[in-house]
Amino acid sequence: MVPLRQTERIDDLLTYDLKIIQSEEVFSFSLDAVLLGRFCSLPPKGRVIDLCTGNGVVPLLLSTRTRADIWGVEIQERLADMAVRNALLNDLGDRLHMIQGDLKTIHETLGHGKFDAVTVNPPYLPVPNGEQNVNEHFAAARHEIYCNLEDVISACAKLVKAGGKVAMVHRATRLVDIICLMRKYRLEPKRIRYVHARAGEEAMMVLIEGMKDGKPEIRTLPPLIVYDENQEYCKELKEIYYGGRASLEFS
Repeated sequence: MVPLRQTERIDDLLTYDLKIIQSEEVFSFSLDAVLLGRFCSLPPKGRVIDLCTGNGVVPLLLSTRTRADIWGVEIQERLADMAVRNALLNDLGDRLHMIQGDLKTIHETLGHGKFDAVTVNPPYLPVPNGEQNVNEHFAAARHEIYCNLEDVISACAKLVKAGGKVAMVHRATRLVDIICLMRKYRLEPKRIRYVHARAGEEAMMVLIEGMKDGKPEIRTLPPLIVYDENQEYCKELKEIYYGGRASLEFS
């Protein structure tokens, strides 16, 4: 039996009968993580790592798509502990390796170029002037307190092997910064998909994947419209959340 801390609960991830420990005191997973977990390219086996893993939701989702060993790196002790217990809760302790650590230095422990794929759902917002969110866990999840965008992309480049893939979800407004930094660190952008809340609205998020030392060429995939005309999740998202083992093709 996996222990729960005060204020924690067990939620249903719906797909693949996965469960996840969450708490109202820390930042819960969101649509961003779910989309990243389906968008990224994965090897059938090998080594995969998820940075800014939080409570480990992305590694849990990735475990349904590959037989690879999966690492998760989270700097906050509270969330890293939840990630460890989430792996155990789903009987995945032999494949999911959750580590408390700083993505800026984790390559010193795990090695350069040791991973076939890297995923990351980083904090989106610059650190604001003046008072920040009083909840340190929410603040760190939303704001670039422990790492900025360049730190994240640099870390990905150090961890992934030549020809390996790096996938990220971020705000669409940061796309130029993302592409420039990816190229700076020899991660050639190869696939991109915009995410819109509703048809006719500008993109709110972007999913982007690059290849270490890849040749220049990028594919722009059809946009994902989250809500249909009835203000319900679109068919693709319903397949993710309610379709069990139904495959969602993003490529």
